[in-house]
Amino acid sequence: MIGLGTIINSAAIIAGGLSGQLIGKLFRKEQQDALTKACGVSVLFIAVSGAMQGMLQIDGGELVSGKSMLVVLCLALGTVIGELIGIERGFEHFGEWLKHKTGNSGDPQFVNAFVTASLTVCIGAMAIVGAIQDGISGDYSTLAVKSVLDLIIVAVMTSSLGKGCAFSAIPIFLFEGGITLLAKLIAPVMTGTAAAYLSLIGSILIFCVGLNLVWGKKIRAANMLPAVLLAVLAAYLPVNW
Repeated sequence: MIGLGTIINSAAIIAGGLSGQLIGKLFRKEQQDALTKACGVSVLFIAVSGAMQGMLQIDGGELVSGKSMLVVLCLALGTVIGELIGIERGFEHFGEWLKHKTGNSGDPQFVNAFVTASLTVCIGAMAIVGAIQDGISGDYSTLAVKSVLDLIIVAVMTSSLGKGCAFSAIPIFLFEGGITLLAKLIAPVMTGTAAAYLSLIGSILIFCVGLNLVWGKKIRAANMLPAVLLAVLAAYLPVNW
């Protein structure tokens, strides 16, 4: 069944949110803060792992780094585009609308929880490549693996940030579902190189989300999202990054 992967992923996020809500009630405020930072550190290391996989390689028996210019240009230009468009503001407005429509007006953390969790589960190659596989052949295995990871991540985030995390199921459903429907058009664009570049830049954006979890919101990570699209486009330039 085409689209099953998106349904499974969305359901896993909801399940993670419900589990986290129950777990969160067992902790005091200071324990929840500690859990938020622990979650942030975990996200940081996951992001670093993905970024280093994209930037480091073995050449002649030595470990060398590369793609620095790709990272700098994609992040700089992508952030400028995102700031001009106001992507983060759009996420926050949607989060505010959800907060009121779902009867959570009294939850001061709702919007931050929604935006943080949405960025964490949506950014990355697994979401895009998995949705393309699902749309073309009905193979939802990649999204199934991602669902397990998302369930755990959202459960931990919800226990510390609140129920807003569970509503990240909405953007993931729209994002992955849209890619699944357009898979035959997107598939030729997602070459191996394009997927590798996307994973690299996506990991760095997830790193920014981790920074915000550990030290409070310092970076408007959503405004950096165009960098992911630029990374895919960069795969088609005749440049050795």
